[in-house]
Amino acid sequence: MGQLVDGVWHSGWYEPDAGGAFHRPATRFRNRPSQITPGRYHLYAAWACPWAHRILITRSLRGLSDAVSVTIVDPHMGDDGWQFRADDPDPIGDATLLREVYVRADPEYTGRVTVPVLWDRETSRIVNNESRDVMRILDVDFAALARDPLEPSLAPPELVDRIDAVLDAIYAPINNGVYRAGFATSQSAYASAAHELFAALAHWDAVLANQPFLCGTRMTEADIALFTTLLRFDLVYYAHFKCNVKRLRDHANLWRFTRRMYQHPGIRPTCRLDDIKTHYYWSQPTVNPTRIVPLGPALETELTAPL
Repeated sequence: MGQLVDGVWHSGWYEPDAGGAFHRPATRFRNRPSQITPGRYHLYAAWACPWAHRILITRSLRGLSDAVSVTIVDPHMGDDGWQFRADDPDPIGDATLLREVYVRADPEYTGRVTVPVLWDRETSRIVNNESRDVMRILDVDFAALARDPLEPSLAPPELVDRIDAVLDAIYAPINNGVYRAGFATSQSAYASAAHELFAALAHWDAVLANQPFLCGTRMTEADIALFTTLLRFDLVYYAHFKCNVKRLRDHANLWRFTRRMYQHPGIRPTCRLDDIKTHYYWSQPTVNPTRIVPLGPALETELTAPL
């Protein structure tokens, strides 16, 4: 963990506020691509990261695997930040660390070095590193390049307002809420985050009692954004982030939803449970100083059980 300041790397953990609460820094690159052509854009992503996982799922479901190339970073993230794996090197600038990609785009960059990154090969620039934006870009802007998509648009015009409202509603208490609980440095900050998290989980569990997806009867970006957090819940957040008021499996409708999403043929190949556990337990020594990765839980059998 660390960040760049004026293009120079500084290692170190997130600084909490005066009350011990974690605040996620805003992403810096928020542009949309121009002149969409096959092969022009490249993704830097991680199987382990829930924010990047959203993009890998969208790319898969929308049939963009041939149109948009991808490089997957190593799940072990140390003091130097995300690094490239020997078997999946940076194909553009021979970088060894993801921070080199950020400096390549902006030599004076200040901020965290995160995935996903949507890179423009022609301009040698980062287009966008905000997962919510990149989901929409892949779904809408790249639609003409889709080849044999497994799902129609994940942001259909008639549902966009509802999708955006749900994305807003789940972000703070759930998507970021698990981090607010796990990275808190005071009892009060942790308790506040945990209470909000489980209240939100109960709410959406009730919603899913009456419909298969968050916005109704069809899968949307909102479902992908919730799924990537829920998949990691019992696997890492329950123990590692002390989100242990209830397991996800104790929320019957959320668990059925997670299993339904996991079993989708376009989603399951993007779910690497070993990478997820390795990344969280090994890469966050402030939370887990021993870096011991637990053997359990073994969720594969339950995730693949008939619905």
